[in-house]
Amino acid sequence: MKSISHLTDFYYNTLYPTLTELEKERTDLKNKIIKISIVLFLIIFALFYVITNGLKEINIDLILIFLFGAAAIGGFIYNLMIKDYATSFKTRVIEPLIKEIDANLRYNPMYKVEEHIFVNSKLFTSNIDRYNGNDYVTGQIDSVDITFSDVHAEKKHKDSKGRTTWSTIFKGLFIVTSFNKHFSNSTIILPDSAETLFGSLIGSWLQSNNFGRDQLIKMDDPEFEKEFVVYGNDQIESRYILTHSMMQRILELKKKTGQKVYISFVDGQMYLAIEYNKDLFEPSVFRSLLEYQVAMEYVKTLQLTIAIVEELKLNQKLWSKQ
Repeated sequence: MKSISHLTDFYYNTLYPTLTELEKERTDLKNKIIKISIVLFLIIFALFYVITNGLKEINIDLILIFLFGAAAIGGFIYNLMIKDYATSFKTRVIEPLIKEIDANLRYNPMYKVEEHIFVNSKLFTSNIDRYNGNDYVTGQIDSVDITFSDVHAEKKHKDSKGRTTWSTIFKGLFIVTSFNKHFSNSTIILPDSAETLFGSLIGSWLQSNNFGRDQLIKMDDPEFEKEFVVYGNDQIESRYILTHSMMQRILELKKKTGQKVYISFVDGQMYLAIEYNKDLFEPSVFRSLLEYQVAMEYVKTLQLTIAIVEELKLNQKLWSKQ
């Protein structure tokens, strides 16, 4: 696998002519967005003034309607304006970067990991009411199948007034890869929020009484137990999968990402979800593509994702599937 320094050199050297062209597009687009934002603000302010002029008291609901309306309109216009630029960036920058990492990988910026695959991971138990994603990559790394994309799964709620609100079940990078150990049951590894919030005694009780999950499986690694909670329907098989070296690699992966990490082993596949609050490969209109820090964000994200195969040693066929 190509190193970060190699990919950074590729970003700046091979892609430089493309980056300079896109940088001009980005600057022009940024200026247009700023001008339209100012006009939109003035129109909404004037409309608000006309509607509320003469009112003795301004209803808080009216203010909220204007604020949410302005945000919705602004978001729609912004997404519409950057659509062509984002597509061009992904096709001319992200796709060549992925190919440089490994020529066997295929990239589709409009596609995503399918919902039924996300559900099959058993990582999240909430019913999904809205499912979106993009930046789909699939192929092989060291003869191991790997697929990943950005995913945003949401749940719908109704408040007392019948208004619809949405909450996020998961947003981030979702990865599916083949696993070289044979297993017939499920092992689910989740961030240990209960023990972190309530301490070891109460946290362990809450973990054991998580009725939406299989039986709690206690591991013999104190550091791993502090960071993660493990559920499964076969104690022996879960320990067979989660060797000491595997637990250490998962801990290292969490440290490298600095994010919440969810992992499951189901039906011969390993599912990995890394929580982010943004689309990882979307270009920022307000930051230069020629900034070193911007380049490193794209390079590190791609390199880290692909490195999961190496990090978890999935390409070492130490155990044969039966």
